[in-house]
Amino acid sequence: MTTVRATRAVLAALGLLGGCSDSGPSSAPQEVVVYTSVDEVFARPIAERFERRTGVRVRLVPDTEETKSTGLVNRLIAEKERPRADVFWSGDPVRAAILKERGVAAAYHPPQAEGLPEQFSDPEGFWTGFSARARVLIYNRDLVAEGDQPTSLMDLLDGRFEGEACIANPLFGTTSMHAAALFAVLGEDEARQFFEGFVANGGTILSSNGEVRRRVATGECAVGITDSDDYNVARIEGKPVGVVFPDSGGMGTLVIPNAALRIAGGPNAEPAEQFINFLLTPEVEQALAESEAAQMPVRPGVSIPDGVRSLESITPMRVDYMELAPILERISRSYLKEWVDRNL
Repeated sequence: MTTVRATRAVLAALGLLGGCSDSGPSSAPQEVVVYTSVDEVFARPIAERFERRTGVRVRLVPDTEETKSTGLVNRLIAEKERPRADVFWSGDPVRAAILKERGVAAAYHPPQAEGLPEQFSDPEGFWTGFSARARVLIYNRDLVAEGDQPTSLMDLLDGRFEGEACIANPLFGTTSMHAAALFAVLGEDEARQFFEGFVANGGTILSSNGEVRRRVATGECAVGITDSDDYNVARIEGKPVGVVFPDSGGMGTLVIPNAALRIAGGPNAEPAEQFINFLLTPEVEQALAESEAAQMPVRPGVSIPDGVRSLESITPMRVDYMELAPILERISRSYLKEWVDRNL
């Protein structure tokens, strides 16, 4: 067996090959271009682990904090006819669903997807979900007394938090996905009432989830809506913060899995499939759970470190991620844009 064939056999055994045939060294590019909306501090160590395991170089292209997800999605759509990326590692599945609808994603059924919950992936194979975060309420323990912490998003409309709550710009990142989920679950009228009530109660719109974390941690805001990984970073930093997985007795907490998809026509198809299969391994879910991201494994059997919630311990919001994509595109062009322009 040649060295190339031996290497391929090892990679196949590890589940990292996408199933392409062996036609010699020229068919095995040694680079994969990965666009990612996941914070680089969390994505980079995973990419480096893949590089060490396979010898394939990863060119990681992150998004900016302020235009999280939206910037790279627009770039991928603009590059559709001449793709530069091979993989999009999305921090949420709705952006992946949008790329599927725009013809940017290629169907791929990764071998490593076996055992992952079906509700977190596209049934047609255009994107596959894995490790998840959640949309949470974060509060400053020096400002919010024990027993007074919010338990529902609707509590931010309550007089006791007047002028004390904050949220990231809902045109970007996971906040935009959360807005689409609220429109899907609550309906048009009640979702609008939430956003109008938030502003009427003196709520503040900030540039990003990271800024929400910072303002609550410093006491500039008493409560905020952000992602579970942002809370965990503040906790590790020793900030006086608490967290609530909201609406456990009602509509539930929005769960946000990562999503991996292959770009249609990407220049490096085989290493793209290798990288996607690597992302879907229990090893990566374990690493993301143990990192400061504190992500929740979705694959059964992956051990959960202390301080990380399990999916079974929360009440998930019942949403169809594919159905959120057209809602997000519609409200981002209409109501949400008008709301931001009027209040920011």
